[in-house]
Amino acid sequence: MRYLAISCALLALAACHKPAANQQSEANSTQPAEAGPVKGVDRSHKGQPFPKVKFLQDDEDGVGQMGADSLLGEPTLVNFWASWCAPCIKELPTLKALNASHKFPGPIIPLNQDSGTQDSVRAFMAKHGVEDLGNYQDPKTAVSAALGVEVLPTTILFDAQGKEVWRYVGDMDWTSPEAAKLLAEAGGVAKAS
Repeated sequence: MRYLAISCALLALAACHKPAANQQSEANSTQPAEAGPVKGVDRSHKGQPFPKVKFLQDDEDGVGQMGADSLLGEPTLVNFWASWCAPCIKELPTLKALNASHKFPGPIIPLNQDSGTQDSVRAFMAKHGVEDLGNYQDPKTAVSAALGVEVLPTTILFDAQGKEVWRYVGDMDWTSPEAAKLLAEAGGVAKAS
């Protein structure tokens, strides 16, 4: 029991739990609580396709919608984050550095989970110097709910067919050797300069 309490405390420090829409019904439940996700690599969803759910993309042409079709043809890294999540904010610059290094062979999509406007997400990213990652938003958390993402940040690698390879629960330095080893599973990763 002591080990479980310590593990839960460490996970709480390392990641942010998403607000649950059904939190009230869970609080009234007499069922025992299940153990939550553990920080690190999770391969239990391998092969799961990207859901047929759209999310918002804000680019020079304005706000549009993206979905599963946008992820086909090359590996894609989707990072679920929120502005209220300190580990997410800490992690974003490492995603920016990974993107700038061209060491990942496909797009990196930082998919914001805030319910605010695209303008507020854009302003937040500019304030933190990561606006060049692009402005993607899942304001109703439809994508993260369909994928069963429970903790922020969570980053999922999808292969060129849009199927999950692995997910990393919690924050990661995406420029680290540990990250490079995981990202090599995408195939076609550029060699270090």
